[in-house]
Amino acid sequence: MNVSIDSSWKIYLSPEFEKPYFSELVDFVKKEYATNTCYPKGSEIFNAFNHCNFDDLKVVIIGQDPYHGPNQANGLCFSVNDGVAHPPSLINIFKELEADINMVYPKKGNLITWADQGILLLNATLTVRAHEAGSHQKKGWEIFTDAVIRIISEQKENVVFLLWGGFAKNKAKLINQKRHHILTSGHPSPLSANRGYWFGNKHFSKTNSMLKSLDKQEIDWRVN
Repeated sequence: MNVSIDSSWKIYLSPEFEKPYFSELVDFVKKEYATNTCYPKGSEIFNAFNHCNFDDLKVVIIGQDPYHGPNQANGLCFSVNDGVAHPPSLINIFKELEADINMVYPKKGNLITWADQGILLLNATLTVRAHEAGSHQKKGWEIFTDAVIRIISEQKENVVFLLWGGFAKNKAKLINQKRHHILTSGHPSPLSANRGYWFGNKHFSKTNSMLKSLDKQEIDWRVN
């Protein structure tokens, strides 16, 4: 695994790369990619960081695992490559955007335009074996991504964290809530959304209202 990560992040994350757990993680990922089909592509593992400069970071969305189907995952949580059918959670994200800010439902599911505006689309685990959800959990990725959240909490101010579902909400303990802003809701997956825990959270308009109050550029949530 080639740790090719934007220099704005490397300043803060280099100490993590030197720790024993990360060396073991690299060995594991290299072996997995050599012997199995894994996602995302090796060159896209750190896409979340490479499309969101640390200095420009203003919003964090936390996912759990990359998609494990062919050609879906692109290194950004909830995002899929161009031309790929929208997974159920992404469909519900877009439906909420339609209702919240009157956005036209997009054809594409690639959220790279969000990342480029300063949204860190961070999965807790950055790789996965094809068709095996959770297969790369508890190998070291969570230690790394928890460190990322702590570093953002310590080094930045007034970042908006969107924590969707129980897994993401558990990350709140890593965030200094006196320095940052946290919005929580149910997960956009059908299981949660159909029970009334997702729709109507208005997280997208609320995020922009917060950014505006902080004299920061609002997010253009359009994807196409």
